[in-house]
Amino acid sequence: MLSAAKFSVGSKCSIRTLTSIATSEPSAPSVSTPIPGPKSKALKDDMAKVHQNPSVKFFIDYEKSFGNYLVDADGNKVLDTFMQISSIPLGYNHPELVALAKDPRLITAAVSRPALGAWPRTDFASLLRNSLIEVMPKGMSGVQTMLCGTSANENAIKAAFIRYQTLKRGGKPPTPADLESCMKHQLPGTPRLSVLGFQGSFHGRSLTMLTCTRSKPIHKVDIPAFDWPIANFPRYKYPLEKHGAHNKQEDEKCLKEVRSIIESRKKEERDVAAVIVEPVQSEGGDYHASPEFFKGLQKICKENDVAFIVDEVQTGGGASGTFWAFEQWNLPTPPDMVTFSKKLLTGGYYYTEDFRVREGYRIFNTWMGEPTKLVILEKVIEIIKRDNLVEKTRQVGEQLKKELSRLETVYPKNILNVRGLGTLAAFDMHDTQSRDKLIDVALSKGLHIGGCGDFTVRFRPALTYAKKHLEVTLDLLEKSVKSVV
Repeated sequence: MLSAAKFSVGSKCSIRTLTSIATSEPSAPSVSTPIPGPKSKALKDDMAKVHQNPSVKFFIDYEKSFGNYLVDADGNKVLDTFMQISSIPLGYNHPELVALAKDPRLITAAVSRPALGAWPRTDFASLLRNSLIEVMPKGMSGVQTMLCGTSANENAIKAAFIRYQTLKRGGKPPTPADLESCMKHQLPGTPRLSVLGFQGSFHGRSLTMLTCTRSKPIHKVDIPAFDWPIANFPRYKYPLEKHGAHNKQEDEKCLKEVRSIIESRKKEERDVAAVIVEPVQSEGGDYHASPEFFKGLQKICKENDVAFIVDEVQTGGGASGTFWAFEQWNLPTPPDMVTFSKKLLTGGYYYTEDFRVREGYRIFNTWMGEPTKLVILEKVIEIIKRDNLVEKTRQVGEQLKKELSRLETVYPKNILNVRGLGTLAAFDMHDTQSRDKLIDVALSKGLHIGGCGDFTVRFRPALTYAKKHLEVTLDLLEKSVKSVV
């Protein structure tokens, strides 16, 4: 039993006892107020006094939430198939993770947080081996921890630039001319390199990553950007088995464009040093591409000494039905780098040996990750393997996709283009207004689903999402669709 000691903070508030944390999952949703309800609205008003909050939907009582159910500030119990934008691997307050609160490693890492790039913990290497290295993709050499998905992508790109310039120097370190000119943002120390991304992609909101992100205008407006190229990502027709010829042409057209961009930029001495791509364009509209497309993309990268970076921030960690979504492509060799965050709890990237950065302070910041998350991730991975959760996710994902396809035949004017990879499932609606209405209606009935792109509904449940949760999902989804018709 965890300690029931109560900690006070100042004179105005206190932290609840650990024994107040929920320890059982509700049997069904229960909604008694609109969402957001009066308490959530009051909390939002209070938050506005001290913090920006225009994107806040409603407030969650995390002590009362458990498993696949969240409980909001007004006591509404909601089946959560969006799970903090795909970021909680085992649902809310998994008891084995709550028990970690008394682990001395977690306590000391939290209260004496290390600057990992300079003064890591004595057990840092073993923490990595028991967590991130335990699930490292085959063929990779090591892992670099970072703070989040955005910083993972940004530093992977930095590593790609460093490797590209090192190759041009014949493997030698920067010259005195490089070091002097870079301080003036001039050649040769500040090269005119670029990264190729794809229309519909999302890789983060930092200044660098916004150049690669092309999912929603609101992310990018008013923000300066690099002069980096963008290519089209395949847009398939569904069901796939009925549109093979069209979809193959989409692959070929997009790959031809990628090759042309790399060649033209090379001639202009504005070389593409890296290509970054998501297995599923999750924020842009849950767009998929075939294994043949990704194999062709890797081939083009290899032919041009361009880094092939796979952004698995949202798809990594088992939700696709394999631990890494790219494992389903059957690539001849591993990607050059694979970035991650969300279900892996901390950010970072795996790399092959060619992309290991050997000089200090080139991939560096104060925190460079979070050791407390590795302590938790160590237990998360143990549970995922012990309970066979990736395979169970694959199975329930197949059933989810099958049932969504059934609903598509019943409501063809409201549910379109069903697609999925594991529980990374989605369907389209005819317009944004209908999509947004469906999400609101479903929430009012106790089902939390997500939206992306212009008119897409997506599912991002935890790895503990099972048949009983699927049955509730389908029941509430169908009732919601009927009310939107």
